Amino acid sequence: MPTFKFEALDTSGQEVKDSVDATNEEEASQKIKAMGYFVTKLTAAQVKGKKGQKKKTGKSRKTFVLGGVSQKMLCIFTRQFSTLQDAGLPVLRSLRILEKQMKPSALKNSLIDVVEDVESGSTLSEALGRHPKCFDRLYVNMVKAGEAGGALEVILQRLAEFKEKSQSLKRKVVGAMVYPSVVIMVAVGILTFIMVSIIPKFKKIFEEFGLSLPQATKILIDVSDWVASYWYVIPLFPLGVYLLIKLIRLTKAGNYALDRMTLWIPIVGSLVEKTIVARTMRTLGTLISSGVPILEALSIVKDTANNVVFERMFQRVLESIREGDTIADPLREARLVDDMVVNMVEVGEETGDLDTMLYKVADFYDEEVDTLVKSLISLLEPIMIVFLGGVIGAIVISLFLPLIKLLEGLSK
Repeated sequence: MPTFKFEALDTSGQEVKDSVDATNEEEASQKIKAMGYFVTKLTAAQVKGKKGQKKKTGKSRKTFVLGGVSQKMLCIFTRQFSTLQDAGLPVLRSLRILEKQMKPSALKNSLIDVVEDVESGSTLSEALGRHPKCFDRLYVNMVKAGEAGGALEVILQRLAEFKEKSQSLKRKVVGAMVYPSVVIMVAVGILTFIMVSIIPKFKKIFEEFGLSLPQATKILIDVSDWVASYWYVIPLFPLGVYLLIKLIRLTKAGNYALDRMTLWIPIVGSLVEKTIVARTMRTLGTLISSGVPILEALSIVKDTANNVVFERMFQRVLESIREGDTIADPLREARLVDDMVVNMVEVGEETGDLDTMLYKVADFYDEEVDTLVKSLISLLEPIMIVFLGGVIGAIVISLFLPLIKLLEGLSK
């Protein structure tokens, strides 16, 4: 009898991880519910074949690839899959068509296994669930809801729209960081060149004339000597900061503190907050409209927040729903989201149109993120120009102060 590994929540809200034997996924779910648990994740345990025996013939068609799954490629696959299903093609044939036309990648390797699993009698959601690196819980649960409701093509269309809007939001945020990152890298390169190549020549001139140097010039020369001797520390500095952040995030308290501090940073914190709200509200709306149970939907949304502060908020919302309360009350108590979000969620719960309200909130915050990104770029440009101008000006003044004294001495 097959074994199913599961993650579930007990009556007190604690997470439970265990396994259960059952003939299929439905029977496994029933057994877990009979134990008094609420299932959040259920996967079939992989059964190893005999040594040297190949379980699947598709392994020969797989290619070695580096890196993970491209979200852009997954987005295109979902849209094409949705189109084929809307045209009335069987699931298996659609998967074969998409797998054959796809370029070698991690997604193609997973699709080869998915096709074989579906051929052997597994449902599409079960087959996708065996590849969590490609298809996350949101993806699998939406497909599962589509299969149960007999509306897979509609669900795939919603999933495709969700993926496309998520990618659009991500591009806006990443695009905003490209310009300042390039400017900062170029500025650091220019300043390093000045410190290593230009200032030592001035230092030699000052020494030959035996000039008495002002304090500003001495400091500049000392900095130049340090950069010339320890230039390799400059690229190691950002790496050290990155490793330090990773080290702090190993603890729950450190992880929470960093995420909380991020939200407090002027402008950047607001951008992070609005991005998370837009993503989580759209995710929750998509899951609810697709027929995924509200507790399962909130559990998935909590995992997609990527911020411990928001994860705790959604955990409180989940516990509130389990106790028979509303979503709006814990959102209001958390004070992480604007009153507009709370009020729209409250209206959605009262009218039974929660998914529509969540979509409207997500659309509004998408526009807010777009506006904030443009404002951030507009603000960064003058700040960087003034900063670089100030640094270059300080270098020029420090270098020419001794030369001015030299010229004054020669003119006497």
